[in-house]
Amino acid sequence: MKEYDEVVIGSGVAGMSVAYGLKKAGKNVLIIEENLWGGTCPNRGCDPKKILLNSVEARKRIEQLLGKGFSEVPTVDWQELQAFKRSFTDPVSKNRQKELAAADIDYLAGTARFINENTIIVGEEKISAEHFILATGQRPSILPIDGNEFLQTSTDFLSLSELPQDIIFIGAGYIAFELAMIAHASGSNVTIVHHNQRPLKEFDEQLVKQLVKQMEAAGIRFVFDFESQRIIQEGTHYSLQSNDQELQADAIFCATGRQPNVERLDLEKAKVETTKHGVVVNDYLQTSNPMIFACGDIISRTEPKLTPVATFEGNYVANYVLGNTKEKISYPSIPTIVFTSPKLAQVGVTKKQLTGQEEVVEIDMTNWFTYHRVNEPLAKSQMIYDKAGYLIGASVLSEQADDLINDLNLLISQHTKKEELEQWIMGYPTVASDLSYLLK
Repeated sequence: MKEYDEVVIGSGVAGMSVAYGLKKAGKNVLIIEENLWGGTCPNRGCDPKKILLNSVEARKRIEQLLGKGFSEVPTVDWQELQAFKRSFTDPVSKNRQKELAAADIDYLAGTARFINENTIIVGEEKISAEHFILATGQRPSILPIDGNEFLQTSTDFLSLSELPQDIIFIGAGYIAFELAMIAHASGSNVTIVHHNQRPLKEFDEQLVKQLVKQMEAAGIRFVFDFESQRIIQEGTHYSLQSNDQELQADAIFCATGRQPNVERLDLEKAKVETTKHGVVVNDYLQTSNPMIFACGDIISRTEPKLTPVATFEGNYVANYVLGNTKEKISYPSIPTIVFTSPKLAQVGVTKKQLTGQEEVVEIDMTNWFTYHRVNEPLAKSQMIYDKAGYLIGASVLSEQADDLINDLNLLISQHTKKEELEQWIMGYPTVASDLSYLLK
């Protein structure tokens, strides 16, 4: 049996953050991965998705300037775009292994299973450790409907060699919205179906409605109150059916959520409690077995499942295990962004969380020079202040919302008021130079 100080299961950003933090402190560390080294984000998640989203952003900028210097919108060459994406994703797994070797961190490929409370087995090899850290992430869920063998996932979409002409996305969360934008910008006819009338339910309803309206104007079709019941293959096409409707497509992608990768770990043998949402942890990211921790997308917490959050949690676990902190984990304000066109972003307190003591200020920025100079059709923001006048929450709908939301997050985190902000000089014209006009 091999023995280590610390064993990390999963090589995504959460697992890597833990492993490097523990190794830097002199611990003997092993990290285990059963699939692609580096995890979801760089291989089949946010990184390749953002590369493909370049097509959306580039086409949109030119589309907005038709008749203002440009006469036509370029078409997207899907094969070239995918080749560009692969130039980033193909080296990831091998590079991560090289980086681990250079850091003198042991690494092992295979599926880890617990055989008791302090021992795992990988293949035929038994391994014990002072602590185990679970960081195996999540995977796309598949709807339990008839014909679901015909459903594809976000992983499949990001690897498409050919783009289908007619595509349906089931679900109305950020993954469906973003992939729909990519497919539409690249030439597909796209339909988003959802079982109720409330897409992107974590975001402000009015801003979401305006986003949907913009996407519909671009040519993306939305079908709400559609309860998917079955899929039938009809030659090379597919029919998605509810009780009273039927939609046709060349490919159907399921984007109805993700589920934690816990089944193959045999966590019951380690006395680790789980729910359908993931591994149960306390405020120290410790499981019901005190020698086992968990971080990243696998854990059952309400914080957004985002790459920076997983990194934050991984760093916290390393520091807690090392005794560098005994404080409960405390999350800062977390920006969330839907990379559509326009983009939708929010941070801090939302309108759903209002207690009646706050003030909400809605601002139309469409005619501000920052947006007017690139002919953006719509730019809106929503600022939320506490009773002392401090900014505590913000939502933004614009093509530049991803940049602006980070600036607003800094103002929230630093408790910056307008009079302080006016003492700063920002580069102009940028979203940062507009900040003083956004604060009341």
